[in-house]
Amino acid sequence: MLLFILGGYVLVNTLLGNATDVNFALPLAVFAFGGSAALCYVAWGLFHLKEWARTPIVLTQLFALVIAYYLWTSEQPRMSLGLGAFALLTLALVLAPPTTATLFPAEGGSRSRR
Repeated sequence: MLLFILGGYVLVNTLLGNATDVNFALPLAVFAFGGSAALCYVAWGLFHLKEWARTPIVLTQLFALVIAYYLWTSEQPRMSLGLGAFALLTLALVLAPPTTATLFPAEGGSRSRR
């Protein structure tokens, strides 16, 4: 949701003429809208217990940990610790045994597999 809001912010400021470089701002807004749509689709997949939904979540959190590291090295420890803690918590929850058991039930389980 935040990515969608930030994309809208960039788009509105670009349309109002506040952008320094329009050739950079418009693709950034499009990228933010596309990224937010992808994240919503993955969240929908996880909500509906689709097996494929866990992989994009894990990859996103690994990228977030890399960003947290670079925030730390650029002397922004508060943002780094916040992002890193959120990424680690999300990884722990998504990779936890109960989550794994729910997303990948044993063969012959009650959940229909598609």
